[in-house]
Amino acid sequence: MTFSIIARCPRTGQFGVAAATAMPAVGKLLTHAAAGIGAVATQARINPYLGIDGLAFLREGAPAAEVIRRLQATDPCMSQRQVAVIDAEGRCECWTGDNCLPWSGSLQGEAFSVQGNRLGGPKVLDAVAEAFRRHAEQPLVERLMEAIAAGDAMGGDRHGESSATIYVVDREEYPLWDIRVDHHHDPVAELRRLHDVFEREVLPEIRMMSTRDNPAGSAEEDPI
Repeated sequence: MTFSIIARCPRTGQFGVAAATAMPAVGKLLTHAAAGIGAVATQARINPYLGIDGLAFLREGAPAAEVIRRLQATDPCMSQRQVAVIDAEGRCECWTGDNCLPWSGSLQGEAFSVQGNRLGGPKVLDAVAEAFRRHAEQPLVERLMEAIAAGDAMGGDRHGESSATIYVVDREEYPLWDIRVDHHHDPVAELRRLHDVFEREVLPEIRMMSTRDNPAGSAEEDPI
């Protein structure tokens, strides 16, 4: 009941996850990413621990394919799950259980993976991947936005979408972009509107926030 994309930007090293689905509030449970580590998307019958444990395995240095194998050993219902992993080197692996709703499947490209279930067909994933490649010169968040919009235009979830999300990490433990549409009649259009609001009003604040290297951030001390 979802299509998603996970990716690594070769220029910045950013990791991102974007998705759209008929289920409300997809961003809360599907998206998992850590700066310099990788990203995981968990969907179909969502098991959030596949994302949480997947990131833990990535932090231990396991490549994407090994992460999938290790996750399979943690969940007795993997036949109902779909989970995609990208590691620090941009290697991708996706698992689609036999009991995921048709049409379901995935495709991988250079430093990205596109996956979905209960779709109108593989054309949805093809559209997502083609749009992501076509906008290669844009920042990762823009590429993810265009990719999700292309999948939606190609039919997306067979039951229609009600929620969408984009989540991007850069160098810090908090996200650079975290945009969520939890319930809307046109979540991809609303996601694009919120992207513009976020870029204008939120992103400048995030760029001034404290970092591990500079705990004060751009804050100025009040004069005594």
